[in-house]
Amino acid sequence: MNIKVLNLTMVLLLASACAAEPDAENTERTVEIREWLVPYEKTRPRDPFVDDEGRVWFCGQGGAYVAYMIPETGEFKKYDLADRAAPHNLIIDDAGAVWFAANTLPYIGRLDPETGNVKKFPMPGPVKDPHTLVFDSNGDIWFTAQRSNYVAKLDTRSGEVTPVLVPVERARPYGIKVDADDRPWIVLFGTNKLATVDPRTLQMEVFDLPRETTRPRRLEVTPDGMVWYVDYAGGMLGRFSPQDNSVSEWPLPGGAKARPYGTALDDKNVIWMAEGGEPNRLVSFDTKTEQFTSVTELPNSGGAVRHMYFHPPTREIWFGEDTNYLGRARLP
Repeated sequence: MNIKVLNLTMVLLLASACAAEPDAENTERTVEIREWLVPYEKTRPRDPFVDDEGRVWFCGQGGAYVAYMIPETGEFKKYDLADRAAPHNLIIDDAGAVWFAANTLPYIGRLDPETGNVKKFPMPGPVKDPHTLVFDSNGDIWFTAQRSNYVAKLDTRSGEVTPVLVPVERARPYGIKVDADDRPWIVLFGTNKLATVDPRTLQMEVFDLPRETTRPRRLEVTPDGMVWYVDYAGGMLGRFSPQDNSVSEWPLPGGAKARPYGTALDDKNVIWMAEGGEPNRLVSFDTKTEQFTSVTELPNSGGAVRHMYFHPPTREIWFGEDTNYLGRARLP
């Protein structure tokens, strides 16, 4: 496969005027937070996903299980993984099968919720840690392998895995999203770079972000094709334009030490981000007005909110907390 690195000159527009903290009192009235304590202690529940029945599936990264919770009743059901895998991320296909990244073994698993059976899709030699998964429009899975320094594609019908080496040492490919053209976009957390892969040729392009200290961790792609990322090291929200390779950035309300991590894009093109701290805070940014619009504390949180999922039918954002809670933000 053909891989190239592009070192491009970019435009940095620092929108410091947008850094003002929104009115916390108004925020509390508009964003409703609810949290459920997960009964499997110290297992770091994470990366929830809602199925067609309204069940909230999540990974027990510290407990070698996949589980779901029924919000109406608070009932939990757990599927233990016999091989003691440490599942890192999961997604659900149109048939209701749960696909998860067994980060430490390594394989991608497909769990049948009816039987509990898991079909394993092993990784090729150099790919040792499947990390974050995302479907394309064909139902295949693009994913990152952070420590292995690969991005890869799993053909969900044949089981074939096609790896693409990131041509930057210790790049740490992390968050991944697919745009409207089925092109995956990836943040390279160990660097100040973004990357994308042509789904036809498997050619990778790598783009430098203007500040060398930037460490992008998660990202979203809006319908206009803009790539939005959070800078974990600098407390920034950034926007990269694939049309002209320009970059704009906005300081988060929490400042340089905000440590933004999990992100979600809602149906109104508002980006939601989890700031670090004690407790964590949920911050929203309207991509049309280019303004931060709310800041909401997550009462039982601490450590990090590592991944978030927006469920369009209910306009809810789901997330896991390091404190062993599942959280839900009901949006206005």
